[in-house]
Amino acid sequence: MDKILCWLPVVASLSLLAGHCAGAPVPDDLPPIRVAAEDWPWWRGPKLDNIAPAPQSPPTRWSATENIIWKSDVPGRGHGSPTIWGERIFLPTADEGAEAQYILCFDRRSGKKLWQTEIHRGGFMPKHSKNTFASPTPACDGERVFLPFIAQDGFWLVSLDLDGKLVWKKRLGDFHSKHGYGASPVFYKSLVIVVADHIQGSFITAVHRRTGEVAWRTNRDDYKLGTYASPSVGRVAGREQLFIQGPFKVFSYDPANGKLLWTCDGPSESTCSNVSFDGDRVYASAGFPKRNFLCIRANGSGDVTKTHVVWKRDGNCAYVPSLLLADGLLYMAVDEGKLVCFEAKTGNVVWEEKVRGKFSASPVLAGGHIYLVSEAGVTFVFKPGRQFELVAQNDLADGGFATPVVLGGRIYLRTLHQFYCIGKP
Repeated sequence: MDKILCWLPVVASLSLLAGHCAGAPVPDDLPPIRVAAEDWPWWRGPKLDNIAPAPQSPPTRWSATENIIWKSDVPGRGHGSPTIWGERIFLPTADEGAEAQYILCFDRRSGKKLWQTEIHRGGFMPKHSKNTFASPTPACDGERVFLPFIAQDGFWLVSLDLDGKLVWKKRLGDFHSKHGYGASPVFYKSLVIVVADHIQGSFITAVHRRTGEVAWRTNRDDYKLGTYASPSVGRVAGREQLFIQGPFKVFSYDPANGKLLWTCDGPSESTCSNVSFDGDRVYASAGFPKRNFLCIRANGSGDVTKTHVVWKRDGNCAYVPSLLLADGLLYMAVDEGKLVCFEAKTGNVVWEEKVRGKFSASPVLAGGHIYLVSEAGVTFVFKPGRQFELVAQNDLADGGFATPVVLGGRIYLRTLHQFYCIGKP
């Protein structure tokens, strides 16, 4: 299928403007990334919304022996989701005993492992028991695969070619770990943007995809808990914006230079989920120590807390899973085992259902169904819309922290030890 042009990715206070540091001028010299309908090249997919391109007809029911196209072993541990470009699938993983981090590549048709490249060894740092040393999702621009990671008290970004050969590896700054790292990279034109939020010396930075040269770097606030949310880039309210939430605020930056555009108080100190957005608004849910959920008009400047909050809700919201926004409704997986649907315009609850399980993965919409994997490895399949309708529960009994990818009528699902391609024979 013909490729389509796409620069989208795939992941303070006003005093932060003083912390903006531009590097040497980096040319915007790379052509737009050409993404096909068969590609899922970064975290949350081509439009950063976890919505599979239409048409799709993935199965809604499967088991260890039913509707399994192939299954492959995945060594080590990792919560990063599959990244798909053409016939290649990229997964991160880590061997915690050997303190080694890898990127794996699988053949999309057969599930055969094509290569395994070690990107770092030694110097593992403290992390939360639920986290891994391979939790970010790689990003692919069609020529290179990019993955951030932490090790040896530093924050790193690595670039491999599609055959697994090292192109460059950069230590972008110090990193002081509280619960580890989990944010995925995002693209903007010739840049790959990564965030290093931690407990001392936080920053967000952009480097040239081909050379690894720093284009800009903006300092961010330090805080005791750390945050694990990925950045998002989109054209919202008539301008290109780079969004990230936490600590204590939602932030919008100019992705071309890292300058702060606006901030809004909320939703909480520690955050894990992505900001979702439509043409005019952004939606953010967090976190710890308090749960909050809010909608913000994205056309402001400076501190917009008193002027641009459309609605806000306390409690009953997600911390780790990201929101799914589709057809004016927001779908949320509350970590402790509840599914909630909200009106995006008002924040009013449309329905809520208690389900058995806990959630770290995020919901995905494909083929007229929403797919959501619990930490126990049960995939709940339900209908989108104003009435809750559970279609199926599918248990592969191997745990599930990675968000699945749905493409071409197939579901690519990483469990704790296996990698599945699920589809109709």
